[in-house]
Amino acid sequence: MQRWVWTAGVAAFAAAAMVSIVAQPPDAFVESRDHPAISYTHGPTDTAIDHLNQRLADGSTTLAPTASTGRLKAVLDALDIPVESQVAVFSKTSFEADRISPSNPRTIYFNDTTAIGWVRGSSLIEAAAEDPRQGVILYSLDESPSAGPKPGFVRDDDDCLICHLTWDTMGVPGFQVFSTYPRVDESQYANGSISDHRLPFGMRWGGWYLTGTPPARGHLGNVVGRRRLGEMATLDAAIDTKGLLSPYSDVVALMVLEHQSRAVNLMTRLGWEARVANDGDTPKVRAAAADLADYLLFVDEATFIRPARGSSGFAALFSAGGPRDSKGRSLRQLDLDHRLLKYPCSYMIYAPAFDALPDHARDLVYQRLWAILSGADHEKKYAALSATDRRAVVEILRDTKPNLPSYFRS
Repeated sequence: MQRWVWTAGVAAFAAAAMVSIVAQPPDAFVESRDHPAISYTHGPTDTAIDHLNQRLADGSTTLAPTASTGRLKAVLDALDIPVESQVAVFSKTSFEADRISPSNPRTIYFNDTTAIGWVRGSSLIEAAAEDPRQGVILYSLDESPSAGPKPGFVRDDDDCLICHLTWDTMGVPGFQVFSTYPRVDESQYANGSISDHRLPFGMRWGGWYLTGTPPARGHLGNVVGRRRLGEMATLDAAIDTKGLLSPYSDVVALMVLEHQSRAVNLMTRLGWEARVANDGDTPKVRAAAADLADYLLFVDEATFIRPARGSSGFAALFSAGGPRDSKGRSLRQLDLDHRLLKYPCSYMIYAPAFDALPDHARDLVYQRLWAILSGADHEKKYAALSATDRRAVVEILRDTKPNLPSYFRS
């Protein structure tokens, strides 16, 4: 949902538009995705899309189309993905590039494990879904008449992995939110940056529409060519929204999407490194565990310059989730005045991918989290975590995270 479910209309352009030119990073997974310990291409998968396909096959679920959006709304309902999560991207970072433009952006919808992409006028619905062990699996559903009356999702590695398995995803199949630099016209090269909660706001959201109030005025969103559209309450200020499920591209939803995309990729990388090492204690496994722990605690989160506010109702919907501790607190509660989350530990610690990590790898993450939260690690980069925040995070985890190591209760 970001650049999740995208790959390009013209293959050469797609690769240029979606893959930033970077050297191999030292933290990347460098073994084959089909290493015997991984078997990404042919190994079994267990994703929300797999479960939906099974329900479609046995007739317990159907996907009724509508005239304006086809089976999109039925797919979202079947996957429990809220329409309020809609974000809109108009950079041509998709294999449906020929259909995407500033007047016809691609819309992305997501929950904690699955993202759906759709372009108005297309017969395809794309999906990216997290498998707890294998990382992101990519699919598409063809709604054209030739697909028959009861289409299902088909896995599509060949095209999608051009952009979803790169050094930007740390060498594992993953999610991406991509911020492209503004261009005068669509023929120019569309380079940019991978965006997550660490990227300065001045570099974020190029090629995206934003509705609501971003946490900084200086950003690349709502810039079309040389035109800066400014802040918008709805997309109606920029495009004709007829035929879309929602008139919003909620900035809070986009920030949540940015955050969790890298969290999933970090979990996949750690799991793959640990499996290749046969759950051994190698420098790469330890480094991957430390990176995940730091990210879960929002170390190096970009500073909010002003309060952020959404427009679609996504913030309230998201914050209402749980689980909650005995004091009613949740790691899903948003702050938005000074930072993304009220309690600086990611709700992605509840993700199936975290629990599916090999035991030693997961233990390394917990050890690192405890060293930081207990104050045993005095590195300068953790100074922004106040004693109050650390205590709150530990208390919430004690009440809500099953199988938490006993030392979190000391």
